[in-house]
Amino acid sequence: MMQISGTITTMHGNAPCVAQALAPDNLRSMKTMADGDRVITTITGTQLRSVIASVDDYLMNLTIAEDACSVRRTQKKP
Repeated sequence: MMQISGTITTMHGNAPCVAQALAPDNLRSMKTMADGDRVITTITGTQLRSVIASVDDYLMNLTIAEDACSVRRTQKKP
């Protein structure tokens, strides 16, 4: 069986917060970590449609996580 994998790397002002916000939504086929100002997620699977669906869901969750972490960062400023 063919294994499909890909890595998505994005830059964020608060990468640890974004990675932590994404973690609960990760499937077993996904691994997310923060590295400096980057969030790195690897997605693997054996069916292309499933991998594409996982990427689509991940990108939606990423948008929400980034927004949540931006609001949190803004609220902490005096």
